Amino acid sequence: MASITGDKPSAAGGAVELSIGGMTCASCANRIERKLNKLDGVTATVNYATEKAKVTFPADLDPHVLVAEVEKAGYTAALPEPPKPEQGPEEPDDELAPLRTRLLVSVVLAVPVIALAMIPALQFTYWQWLSLTLAAPVVVYGGLPFHKAAWTNLRHGAATMDTLVSLGTIAALGWSLWALFLGSAGVPGMTHGFDLTITRSDGAGNIYLEAAAGVTAFILAGRYFEARSKRRAGAALRALLELGAKDVAVLRDGREVRIPIGELRVGDRFVVRPGEKIATDGVIEEGSSAVDASMLTGESVPVEVRPGDPVTGATVNAGGRLVVRATRIGADTQLAQMARLVEDAQTGKAQVQRLADRISGIFVPIVIALAVATLGYWLGTGEGVGAAFTAAVAVLIIACPCALGLATPTALLVGTGRGAQLGILIKGPEVLESTRRIDTIVLDKTGTVTEGRMTLVEVHTTAGVTEQEVLRLAGALEHASEHPIAQAIARGAAERVGELPAPEDFANVEGLGVQGIVDGHAVLVGRPRLLAEWSQHLPADLTHALEQAQAAGRTAVAVGWDGQARAVLVVADVVKPTSAQAIAGLRALGLTPVLLTGDNQAVAQAVAVQVGIDEVIAEVLPAGKVDVVKRLQAEGKTVAMVGDGVNDAAALAQADLGLAMGTGTDVAIEAADLTLVRGDLRVAADAIRLSRRTLRTIKGNLFWAFAYNVAALPLAAAGLLNPMIAGAAMAFSSVFVVSNSLRLRRFR
Repeated sequence: MASITGDKPSAAGGAVELSIGGMTCASCANRIERKLNKLDGVTATVNYATEKAKVTFPADLDPHVLVAEVEKAGYTAALPEPPKPEQGPEEPDDELAPLRTRLLVSVVLAVPVIALAMIPALQFTYWQWLSLTLAAPVVVYGGLPFHKAAWTNLRHGAATMDTLVSLGTIAALGWSLWALFLGSAGVPGMTHGFDLTITRSDGAGNIYLEAAAGVTAFILAGRYFEARSKRRAGAALRALLELGAKDVAVLRDGREVRIPIGELRVGDRFVVRPGEKIATDGVIEEGSSAVDASMLTGESVPVEVRPGDPVTGATVNAGGRLVVRATRIGADTQLAQMARLVEDAQTGKAQVQRLADRISGIFVPIVIALAVATLGYWLGTGEGVGAAFTAAVAVLIIACPCALGLATPTALLVGTGRGAQLGILIKGPEVLESTRRIDTIVLDKTGTVTEGRMTLVEVHTTAGVTEQEVLRLAGALEHASEHPIAQAIARGAAERVGELPAPEDFANVEGLGVQGIVDGHAVLVGRPRLLAEWSQHLPADLTHALEQAQAAGRTAVAVGWDGQARAVLVVADVVKPTSAQAIAGLRALGLTPVLLTGDNQAVAQAVAVQVGIDEVIAEVLPAGKVDVVKRLQAEGKTVAMVGDGVNDAAALAQADLGLAMGTGTDVAIEAADLTLVRGDLRVAADAIRLSRRTLRTIKGNLFWAFAYNVAALPLAAAGLLNPMIAGAAMAFSSVFVVSNSLRLRRFR
């Protein structure tokens, strides 16, 4: 995917984003980073999850040198392509298709090999040769990515999980070939009996094909699921750019001409009708309206705009017809800047370091040293070449991480499956590591803690006027308006009164409100100024109600009819009924909640008091949300962020753990690590608990998988490892890991 930042390598030096290929683990990312940082004046950060390297370089350096340096390290790199004017639909899963094919072929061939080795009743006369025929393609073709990675690592003097898998499977296959062709394992009628005595053998009758094929298939499955979740890292950026308008009605010689958005130029005048997206950032030249900018700014109340006011691309015109002059296009717009923020936050995330890789880095060299020492020792004692090689290869085979390959994918599969049942979607293993450490949770207000839409909350009337009467007349008039506040009043009136009458002579008074005739009454609904123009002044009790509502950050609308001001309606974005309980649940997990919003301080403070949050940060722009998260991180806090809007996407990506409400925008969901499908904040506490439990299970699995290997190594080195015991122990180890993972299904 081409860089959305539009960074172009130039002779003046600067920054460039390279797409990196061929990384199989976090240590690969570290290696590339070290290689690039050795160049004079170059600073690089490589992200394994997004497969991107962000590099700044001096003026005299050709960016192609950076590509060459990465290729010297054994990986691929590509400079960003220039942006294409028209992006088609997302390209197919081309990277995943070969891995999926490899996985399917390996599973289909490995299952019969394992069955033949484990069930003596299936061992017909020449079963061992059928096993070889099926297992060889699995180890060679299925395991090719591991062998390639092991070779790359070997050239750089490093060892990872891939090295262990490659070594173990090749050793198992190699020994089986020797036993079949040169030993006694190839004789007709050979069987693997259940002889559980610990005796020394020369290994000439033992084959380990099921271990080689099984390990390859299991670990390929884990790699495939990981690759699938990783590939979604770029989807947040694609979703962000999808938000913009696709075409625009430009005014040319007084006529409207529809053109693709890519052809729009700075200074062009374009028309935006009610309900349409504003094509790009600009200034209003004609018309007035209310613009719903909640998607970008998080403000729950639509913004009133008139000639001379600036507007932002991708926001929605909720009211009248507007003529806008374009001031910024393409990469300069606020939407493009937000895409850049999301990308920077994703690339800047801490490198994902998988626990198995970290342990493998220490474990592999020890195993290889032990295998060499075992071979040397038995050759030195004169036991014979066969017995010496049996013991050395047994060390490599027993170290082969069968259960280790299962430890993470099975726990993830069960944990994510259980999460999906509870309405929690977990993106990948790196997410779980974050949940363990978080101590601060930042909550977006609009749509997360509150409902995210305006609701009629209070009706204040003068003496002798009923609530029913006010709602019937005001609701009927507001029903004819497209303004979001009008719609909230109409909705509230319809719920409380029932069917509303149709108004006559309806008129929209720009920037002030609406007027018309309902059931023979001349009705005015809007700002107190609109009523004052008709000499309908608010009495003291209604003025007090209006001021109180405004002090609490709510929107108050005056209603009058037949020459007199008679009511004040109060509209607000109400707090979700479950939010206070959710905050209590998050506190119980040891987290400090912080309320973050683009809304004004009074609104934010009122919401915080209702739900029990002490710290409030209000009137923050989208870029400011990222800065708030960075500031908290700089203070040494590990930050989780819960949000639902486009304006939260960059902050969700920047946070150590991003949680998106499933009722929110696709951009927020893509940028987050966890998605809460139901839009209920209480699920956030469940999500963190489930993630922590899944992580504990993975760590438990890894411990037992390694413990089994370490315990069996001395037996192998002593030449006492009967293949049946090894097979049974390996199977038990895997069964234990799977059953331990299945306990996650009982999570409540």
